[in-house]
Amino acid sequence: MLLLVIWEGTKKRIKEMFNKVDLSVSSYDTAWVAMVPSPNSGKEPFFPECVNWLLDNQLHDGSWGPPNLHQLLTKDALLSTLACILALKRWNIGEELIDRGLHFIESNLASATDGEQPSPVGFDIIFPSMIESAMNFDVTYKLSLTCRFGLVIGIIECFLSLLEGIGKSQDWEMVMKYQKKNGSLFNSPSTTAAAFTHLNNAGCLSYLRSLIEKFGSAVPTIYPLGNYARLSMVSSLESMGVDRHFRKEIRSVLDETYSSHPWGSMTLPNRQCWLQGDEDIFSDAGTCAMAFRLLRLHGYDVSADSFFNSLGGYLKDTGVALELFRASEVIIHPDESVLEKQHYWTSHFLKQELANNLTQAHKLNKHIDQVDDALRFPSYATLGRLSSRKAIKYYNTDSTKILKSSYRCSNVGNEDFLKLAVEDFNKCQSIHREELEYFSRWVVESRLDKLEFARQKQAYCYFSAAATIFPPELSDARISWAKNGVLTTVVDDFFDVGGSEEELVNLVQLIEKWDVNAKTDSCSEQVEIIFSAIKSTINEIGANAFPRQQRSVTNHVIEIWLDLVKSMLKEAQWLINNSAPALDEYMENAYVSFALGPIVLPALYLVGPKLSEEAVRSFEFHQLYKLMSTGGRLLNDMQTFKRESAEGKLNAVTLAMLHGNGSATDEETFSEMKSIIAIKRRELQRLVLQKDSLVPRACKDLFWNMCKIVHLFYAKHDGFTGMT
Repeated sequence: MLLLVIWEGTKKRIKEMFNKVDLSVSSYDTAWVAMVPSPNSGKEPFFPECVNWLLDNQLHDGSWGPPNLHQLLTKDALLSTLACILALKRWNIGEELIDRGLHFIESNLASATDGEQPSPVGFDIIFPSMIESAMNFDVTYKLSLTCRFGLVIGIIECFLSLLEGIGKSQDWEMVMKYQKKNGSLFNSPSTTAAAFTHLNNAGCLSYLRSLIEKFGSAVPTIYPLGNYARLSMVSSLESMGVDRHFRKEIRSVLDETYSSHPWGSMTLPNRQCWLQGDEDIFSDAGTCAMAFRLLRLHGYDVSADSFFNSLGGYLKDTGVALELFRASEVIIHPDESVLEKQHYWTSHFLKQELANNLTQAHKLNKHIDQVDDALRFPSYATLGRLSSRKAIKYYNTDSTKILKSSYRCSNVGNEDFLKLAVEDFNKCQSIHREELEYFSRWVVESRLDKLEFARQKQAYCYFSAAATIFPPELSDARISWAKNGVLTTVVDDFFDVGGSEEELVNLVQLIEKWDVNAKTDSCSEQVEIIFSAIKSTINEIGANAFPRQQRSVTNHVIEIWLDLVKSMLKEAQWLINNSAPALDEYMENAYVSFALGPIVLPALYLVGPKLSEEAVRSFEFHQLYKLMSTGGRLLNDMQTFKRESAEGKLNAVTLAMLHGNGSATDEETFSEMKSIIAIKRRELQRLVLQKDSLVPRACKDLFWNMCKIVHLFYAKHDGFTGMT
């Protein structure tokens, strides 16, 4: 009972976070706001509360910034401390604090030129420019700085050309073209404060006042951040497999994101168009990519051309590149070359980053493990629960990110997220272990282990079920998936090597007649074992599905199995008669004989929503099944081509080469089939994501999940046969 209370409390806190974004304050940005002079006299601060905050918040080592800052973020502390020194010096207060701050900078100055340390955005320009500003104070102060900053003089000289080109010729009127509706420049308090100091712009002042009103005497380094924070919550909760607890909140976030911006019809003559939204999703490449991926995967109609054409030049760091890479994988239309290009250059960049980090293991890069995983396992070749386990492993509760200064947002890195995900994962695992024990007993009780010709794949079959349909309440669907997985493997081996032609025909007839006596009507013990197991499993599925569907589905499941054994019999007869069908004829039969039908289709009745007879008989339903199975069959045939050719068996690759008059090489045939597989996969995902649908989304997801399974296990070899 206590655990349940804790569980519900964690969920409640997370739900509340959807309505509140918690940002840390920035000493750097607060210092810039503190430097804003009153327009009346110019001799006193416009925001004295910010000056007072600086006086009260110097750290014990003389720096300003977050306490307990990572040692590799020293540049951040240097920049923040120098900004605070400038602010205090501007108003001629806090001399003792200034001295302590200067001592900190002097002691850590070597970090300023350390290329291995992460740098705040624009550090190499801003830091030397601020030092130059500091040395423009009175002579005594200038001499003091010169003595203290012996090493700094060299740094300034290194950057003089850069400063003359940028720092001294700042055209604030030109910069104001990028002012947002909220009055800010780039949602940056420091940049907006600097602009107001030069121009006294009313919009800038309105933005700065709104910050003080909301945050008090210290401001964050970026505001607003609501869209990014909430989308990050959605992304994290989904990746860790606990999004089902927050469906209402997630739907609200995505609806708001979609309705706030004209995703589908937007045209962008230049990047300036991206800066017009309320929170400017489009002004940040990472947020934009995340929004696109989440919206598209939830079935919203979003156009890739509407924004990805404007993002190519904005690759800044590994995290942004990773978001762009993930978004570029969600290709569902045949003409999305912009996503293919995005995928090419982001994958190239990420591979370089990965290589660099292998030689610089000490470099602070929180994304590098995720990069390695993303490059090795495309989003269409993953297992849900395995991906969740990795996401839990990689999840970082330290939400520190770096812009012009470091900041934290509890909506992005939160211990409650991790706590809930771990508890949920362990809860599911406990149930799955019990089910696996039951499943193993069923194999023995059904005498399937007595069939010496059959591959023993019960662990694999249950694993694919548990990794795909993992919520505790979907036990019946998992068991159906796993049992039919074992049975289809047995039947495949039976038609392949284990049964005589008489036995094969007998099994087909038994399933066709159905109401028969397995012991007396079977021509062999092998047939009797197989048919009995199939019959009991189908009857069990029918009984479990009836309360959910409010109708009998047993006949449909029988029909699914009958289609399978008939297709397998046809392939066996082709082999017996030494026939070579046309490739189209082969594929029309082979997508059924690949045996995904009995695994996926019966489970659809057990995942929750009602699946009407109209939906089951619809073209959409058939297409979902055919696209999933065709892609799987081609993947299988590519990986088993050499073995099956040596055994004299039919194969799509063999037939393609045979009917191509021998003009196509193995490599050319494989390349063509890979293209066909990609087309089928994208079309399948488009149907799954389509909102206007007879088939419920929860059911369509099973087709896509099976597609991901076959892509994973046939990616480089025959993962099914090779897995024990």
